[in-house]
Amino acid sequence: MRRTARLLTGTALAVAVAGVATAPASGGETGRLEVFPSSVVPGADVTVNTAACGAETAAGDASAVGAGTFTLAPSAHEQDAIGQFRVPPSAQPGTYEIVARCGGSDRQVTGDLMVTLTSTRGQVQPRGHVNTGVGGALGPDPVQTAAGVAALAVAAAGGTWLLHRRARGDGI
Repeated sequence: MRRTARLLTGTALAVAVAGVATAPASGGETGRLEVFPSSVVPGADVTVNTAACGAETAAGDASAVGAGTFTLAPSAHEQDAIGQFRVPPSAQPGTYEIVARCGGSDRQVTGDLMVTLTSTRGQVQPRGHVNTGVGGALGPDPVQTAAGVAALAVAAAGGTWLLHRRARGDGI
């Protein structure tokens, strides 16, 4: 029983050491290119930023989506590098990899951009009239409109008459 426990402990320790040895030398953080918004329609502007380059400039490459190259400049916000590009109106729907290479090193970070045909960000404003039934004062049926106005007039006159009788003390 003890021999099995030692064997399992030794195996677990060997796996842990192998995992530490294969970890990236940069402290586990490889960096990521943040793409905002991550889902756009053709013709939209996209902003990218990364903390992987620190206070350096970076060269961005969005040629996968057809936007070409762009520059990421140092930002005052937590030493990020930030840049912007426009997705061409001719871009096809799909997921595209956007790449940035840090200026002072060979470090490269990537992020994904999804191009769709419908926008998920804004609301669509309604157009035209709303079909809600009978219609309003300018509705298509003047007979129904006149009947509604007459019914309201009779109700108002009847209510006024009842309140007037009650105020005089005639009873109801």
